[in-house]
Formats: sequence, structure tokens, C-alpha cells
Amino acid sequence: MTVAAMALLLGGGALTAIASTALAHNSGPDPVPGHQHLTATAATISCPDVGENLRTVPSGARLQVSQGLASLDRQVSDAYRTMTSGGGSSATLGTLERQRRQTIGAMADAIAHGGAQRPDDLMRMSACTTKPTGTSPDRDLSWRQGQSQSQGRGRNQRQGQQPGQGQSGHHQQTGPSQDDFTDITTVAPGTGGPPFLTPRGRGASTGTFTSACGRNENGHFNSDNVIVTPGVSNGAHHTHDYVGNKTTDAFSTEQSLAASGTTCSNGDLSTYYWPVLRKLDGTTSPKPGAGGDGNSGSVLTPASVTLTYRGSQTGAVRAMPRFLRVITGDAKAFTNGPKNAHASWSCTGFENRQLTDKYPLCPRGSQVVRTLAFPGCWNGRTTDSGNHRDHMAFAGRNGACPQGFTAVPQLVERLTYDVPPGDSFAVDSFPEQLRKPVTDHGDFIDVMPDGLMNRAVGCINGGQTCS
Repeated sequence: MTVAAMALLLGGGALTAIASTALAHNSGPDPVPGHQHLTATAATISCPDVGENLRTVPSGARLQVSQGLASLDRQVSDAYRTMTSGGGSSATLGTLERQRRQTIGAMADAIAHGGAQRPDDLMRMSACTTKPTGTSPDRDLSWRQGQSQSQGRGRNQRQGQQPGQGQSGHHQQTGPSQDDFTDITTVAPGTGGPPFLTPRGRGASTGTFTSACGRNENGHFNSDNVIVTPGVSNGAHHTHDYVGNKTTDAFSTEQSLAASGTTCSNGDLSTYYWPVLRKLDGTTSPKPGAGGDGNSGSVLTPASVTLTYRGSQTGAVRAMPRFLRVITGDAKAFTNGPKNAHASWSCTGFENRQLTDKYPLCPRGSQVVRTLAFPGCWNGRTTDSGNHRDHMAFAGRNGACPQGFTAVPQLVERLTYDVPPGDSFAVDSFPEQLRKPVTDHGDFIDVMPDGLMNRAVGCINGGQTCS
């Protein structure tokens, strides 16, 4: 798509094609008064994902490992800022490798002291590289501050601007690029396929169970991640929307979650969270996970949130254990690769066209759709695993769970957003992930009372539609 065509789709010059990937301030006079003056680099930082390779973390080592993972993310973020501010990539990567070696070594020691075998293979994951973004500097998106802000006034409040956000004439912004968007009407029907298999046929458990938990009208936001980095504030470096459990943050425990209130109308105490979607209107906030971490723009409140549990293609499902932790997607998929990218994007009226690596540009009257499909197969033993993935699995193409796994209700989250033509948007991400659409992800902790979970299982196995 040409820059001119994109400008037309994005509406009247509200966005300007400028630097891809990392955007940082220049010194010297601003060539366009009132607009951002930015410099581009054509690469980001790619590091081996230590968390993805953890297998066994003893209970006594969990906090130190969590703090170590958070330190690794902070080190990458700091190195990324140094590089995009003009620091030499070789020197930056050398400093980063030394920092990571020390942090990974401390994590490995903690695991060994906790009684597990020392994971020495992690030490080979200290070195990082630069990763080309694949986008030329004249194909990136930012905005003209004055025009986009004036267009955004009056919309921000009713679309859910995050408390504490304000206007700023100069701030760092990372991504997305023009190449991250595509006109949904140009995508062939059937592209991507549905992000989950709708159970049908002989033997399938065809019922559904839906929890109505609102759209985060309560304004429950934080940049923590109690599953991946428990006990660490701003462990995600991006802001999450929460529905369901009212008290979830980095320091939540099973006891505090069970004692909490909920936004769900059926008494479901489960924690549901995902990175916020923001309109790229130039607003920023110093809050953790927001502008200071490269996630500028006003938060868009979903127009709808549907949390549906589905059955299995091949038979009945069994109840999830309480406090089961499940994640889907990969917040670092831009540098890790798409193997764990199970979130998709579309538009209402076009949901037979699913995109994993593009944001959709929807026609007037059509809403942006995010679909987050979670794995529906459990190992039957543990409520979590070292990398928060190994205890869960997706069913195969035939709908059957892998050997050693059993089917449980599969959570599918569908979120819609009113994004008028001419407004651009991006999901929050880690700074070096450049707010790419492939990084979308979701997190879930089952805190349903046992009676409610049993009701859900009965509805699904009985072929009923329950809410």
C-alpha cells in the first residue's frame, strides 16, 4: 500500500509517515513547530527468552527468579533506549551481555539452592543481537501532535482515557509502522482461519459457558504480571486491562484472590487480563507501563468483552483446578518468532479473515476485533509450570489433546473496539517489541468457585448454552 493510500485510510494526515521502530528525540530546532522531531533506527534488540526456557523453579526460588526475569526485561529496555538515543550498538550489546550473564547466573544459583538441578544451559542465553525491523524509515507511523490531539479531544474521555494521562509535545514513542496495518477488505476470506476450533460432530462437547464480567468500567489498570513476574511492580512494562477479580496485582496470592470481589455477574472470581489498546493521539503519562515505557496514547475501553468457555472436538471436558494459571500469545513474539502467537485481529463483519501479524483497518461502521484463544488441554497434575506454558497445550488439528493431556474448558476472549476511520491504534508492548500486533497476548487465573466450575463443565458437556 502506498503512503498516500495509507494516509487516506488513516484519515486526513492525522498520521505522518516517519521513522520506523525506535523513535528518539533529536537536538536542534524543530523543523515543524509543534510537531515531534524524531530520529529513527532500523533495528531493535533481540535476546534469547530465558523465561520461555525455564522448566523447574522450586517454590523457594520463585521470587528471586521472578525478580531476575524482571531485571532482564529492564536491562533490555534500557539498552534499547541507549541504542535508539545514539549509543553504539556494539558497546550497548556488550554491556547488556555482561548484565544478563550476572543476572542469569544468580537465577541459576537460586534454582540450584532451591533443590533443583542448576540450569547451566541458561548461561548460553546471555548474548543478544540486533534485529532488523524490516521497515524502511519512510514507512513508519507517528502523528502530527496538533491535528491529532484536536481530533482526539472529546473522544478520549468517553473512550476510556487512562487516569493521569496528559498531553506532551515531546516524548519517546516506539512503533507501530505503516507496514503493521492492512485494509481488512483486501484480505481474502478464510485467511488465518478461526483462532479456535468450534466443537462439532459425534463425541464433541458442544456447549458453551460465558462469564459476563464487564469492559473494565472500573478502571482496573496496572503494569504488573502476577503470573510471569509475581512480586515485582511494573513487571510487564506495559499496561493491562483487568476484568473479573477486583484486586489483582503483582502481589496477589491465592488467598487474596479468593477473598476478593468480582466484576462478573455470576460470581466468577477469576482474573482475566490483557494489554490495553491505545489510540495514537499523542497523549502520554509518566505512569509505569505507559509513556515512560514507550506506550503513548489514550487507552481505549472495549466496546464489548465476551469470555466464553468451549468444549472439545473429541469428547467431554473435565473441570479446571482452582488457581490454574494459563497464558496465550507471546508478548515478545516480534523477537521470539510467532510459534506462540495465538491472538488474532479482525473486524466485525469480516471475522472469517483473521490476522496475527497485522492490525486491521476496518471500514466505517465496523469494529476492531481482538480474539485471544487459550489452550484447552491440561497435564492433569500442576496448576503452573516453570515457563507458565508446559502444563497446558493446544489441541491438535484433529481436536485431540496431546498424549498425557486432558481436555478442560477452553477460554476464548473476544474484544471489540470502536475505532473511527482516521484514528490509528496500537497494543501496549515491551519497548523493544515496538507495539507489533503479533505481540498481543492474554493471561488468566481460574478462581471460579468449585460449584460454578462444575456448572460450566455440565453446560459444555451437555451441549447447552449457559451464561
